[in-house]
Formats: sequence, C-alpha cells, structure tokens
Amino acid sequence: MTTHPPNIRTEGKQFRLVKFFALASFIVMIIFSFPFSMFISQRAKEILLRSYENYALLVGENLNHQVLINFVVPVYQRNESISLRQMEQRELMDRVVRNTIHGFNIDIVNIHQLGEDVIAYSTDPEMIGTKVKESLGYKKAARGEASSGLISTRDDFLGLGIEFLGEPKKLRTYIPFRGPIPTASTREGDVGGVFELIQDLTEQYESIVKFQFFIFGLSTLIMGLIFVALLLIVHKAEGIIEQRAKERLKLEDQLNQAERLAALGTMVAGVSHEVKNPLGIIQSTAELLGGMPDANENQKRLSGVIKEESGRLNSIVTEFLDFARPQVPFLQECHLEKILDRNLTFLQPELEKRNIHVNDHVNGKPLLLRADQELLYRALLNIFLNAIQATPDGGSITIKVEEEKDYYQIEIQDTGRGINRENAKKIFNPFFTTKEKGSGLGLSIVRKIVEGHRGTIAIESKEGEGTTVKISLPLRGSVG
Repeated sequence: MTTHPPNIRTEGKQFRLVKFFALASFIVMIIFSFPFSMFISQRAKEILLRSYENYALLVGENLNHQVLINFVVPVYQRNESISLRQMEQRELMDRVVRNTIHGFNIDIVNIHQLGEDVIAYSTDPEMIGTKVKESLGYKKAARGEASSGLISTRDDFLGLGIEFLGEPKKLRTYIPFRGPIPTASTREGDVGGVFELIQDLTEQYESIVKFQFFIFGLSTLIMGLIFVALLLIVHKAEGIIEQRAKERLKLEDQLNQAERLAALGTMVAGVSHEVKNPLGIIQSTAELLGGMPDANENQKRLSGVIKEESGRLNSIVTEFLDFARPQVPFLQECHLEKILDRNLTFLQPELEKRNIHVNDHVNGKPLLLRADQELLYRALLNIFLNAIQATPDGGSITIKVEEEKDYYQIEIQDTGRGINRENAKKIFNPFFTTKEKGSGLGLSIVRKIVEGHRGTIAIESKEGEGTTVKISLPLRGSVG
C-alpha cells in the first residue's frame, strides 16, 4: 500500500545528481573563466601595444623631419660630411632629438648609421659606441620597413599569457631614417639610418595584469557564490524532501492505524451490542435473586458479586462503544472552570479518602469557550481518575489554565509514580494499560474527544516524579 518511499529515494537521487552537476559546472566554469580572462587581457595588451606603436611611429616621423631640417641640412650647408663622432655634430643632434621628443613619452632614442655596427647617437650617453644587435626589427628598418617589439626580462608563465607584477615591459620601435638629400652613394628617399625608440610600458602593463587577475577573481567569486547558493537551495530542498518523507510516513502510519481502528471499532460495536443485552439481564436477575425473601446471606453475597462484576463489565462495554462510535462534539457556549469544578465535586469523596490535596490555580475565573461540555467533562474526568489512581495517599494534583492567543492551555499535574519511557510511547494506544483492571481505552477516548475539538493532548512523565497532562483547546471551537 505504501508507495511513497521509493519516490522519496528517487527525489534524493535527483538532488544528489544536482549536487554533482553543480560541482562539475563550477569546475568547468572555473576552467573556462581562465582562458576568458586571458583572452580579454590579451586583447587589451594588443590594443595597448598598437596604440603605443602608432604613437612611436608619429614621434619617429616627426623626429625624421626635425633631424633632416635641423641637423642634416645645416651640416650639408657647411659642406661637412655627417659624422656623429664629431663633438659639435653630436651636440647638435642631441639638441635636435631632445627638443623633438620633449613632452613625449619616449625613454630612449638611439640612432644607427647604416654600414656601422655601433650606435652612433643615444639619449643615454652610456650606449653611444655600443655594438648594434642586428635583430629582425633592425634589418626590416634598414630595408625601409618600420617594426615594433616588446622587451621583457622574462617570458610569460608556461606560455599561457600569465604575466607577473613587477616585471619591466618596454616597447622597442625601429623606424627607417630617410634622407631627401642625395649624395654620390645614396638617392633621394633612400634609408640613411635607423631610429630606435624605446618606451617604458611597465605601469600600463601592470594595470592590464591587475585587470586580468581582477576578471579571473571576480568570475571565480561570482561562480562560487552561485555554486554556494545552489548548494544552499539543494540543501534546503533536501530538508524539505526529508520533512515530507517523515510526514508521509507519519500519515501512512495514521492511515493504517485509522484503518485498523475502524475495522476494530466495527467489530467492537457489534460484539458490545450483543454483550450489553445479556449483561442487563444478568444484572437484573442478580438483583431479583438477592432481593427474594427466602434468600440467605450467602445467596445475597453471591448475587451482590454478580451485580458488581456485571456492572464493571457493563462499564467496559460502554467504553468499547464510546471508542467505536465517532465522537462528534456538539459545540455550544460553556465555561471551562465550571466543567473542572464539576469534576472535582464528583471526585471529592475519593480525594478525601486518599488524602490527596488539589492545587487549583484556576480559582473560578471565567474561562468561556465553545465546546461539548459533556464530552469535555468525560475526557477530564478520565484524566483526573488516572491522576488519582497514580498518586499515593497524601500526594497532590495541580490544575493550571493559561490563555494563549486563541487557545486555552490546560495542565493537570500529579505527584504520582510516573510512567517509564517505554510505556509513555504506547500510552495512547488502544487497549494498552498498566492497570490490573481496565480496558486500556480511556486515554484513546480522551484523545479522540480532544482532537474532535481540534485540540491537542500531550503527556510528560518521569518515572518516580509524576505526570503532567497538557491539553490545548481552541477558545471558539472547531469541529473536525
């Protein structure tokens, strides 16, 4: 009959699959976020290099023009051959170059004369006369083609495009120097030398590297937050599924119990009706025999025993019928304090006989509610009888009633022997009793009456320390 647990297990497997998918997605996203950040930073580096290369070409074009006008022409006008080894020409070149690059972001300018393998001029005096490294860029410039290249002290990590902070980055640009004045060995527009311009891009490159790490870190953080949120949702869903599973099992147990009790109730009702009529005959016959004029003392004693036992059996049969038939409350305005007083008045002789003291904290204050006062009287009477039977002579019973929102919270506490943990679990089970004489239906009937009023009942007990019965009843009443 129970088909829900397999569905619950299926749902649990689905959520484990969601967890696995979430973890796998997180790992995949982390892996793909790295090349994504690399791609963005690489594009930024390319744009940076292209912009600074164009910048260097503009400066080189201007430098080419200024050197021609302000250095080459004056030297030729003095009928001198160009030789930067001469101090006067070197100083003139230095003035022209420095005036030209003033205000521009150029760190070093080197001038190479074709045919010589040393640097003829440099804004860094220590580099003048050093050997020229005929790199690919230099050779292209010697053929009339400008080119640029990045100078780095260390290659990127494993060739993955990962840069580290603190590494100097410089852009070297080779630009051909074209002289418009032909000589015996050159034509107009021929390459007469090579300008080497060096720009420091360390700061700009570090900004890009920081941006690269920022993108990767931000992507990881966002995906981590999504992953954590997904895990929290899955964890919450698992909790809901687990709670639903418990509720389903509880409902199934209640349904099974209800089905068993319904079948049992039908059987008990039939048997009780059949037993009740013969019991009435037995009781009335015993009374008749005991009252006959010629009956001796022994006959009277035996008829009294028959009458007493048939009366006890009749009470048990009545409990069976009460348990079997539905207890539908007839709600009307009533006073809870009067129902409690009625119980205590009825039980007063037994309380005095056992010398049990009652601590009544209700004190007759009005406690109005909608309920079936007869059913409620019977339920409370059963609880008081249990408390009296469990409490030794000289003990006490305490009654408290508190109003909480739309409910009355009733507490009936005794100083009796209490209930052990194992029996406490079965206390509301039909036919369960620890008494020598009893049907074991009392508390089951009490719970049916309380739940019929849409209330709740709970029992707290410690063996040897007494028992507390807690009943919660709605003030305005509601029939279930």
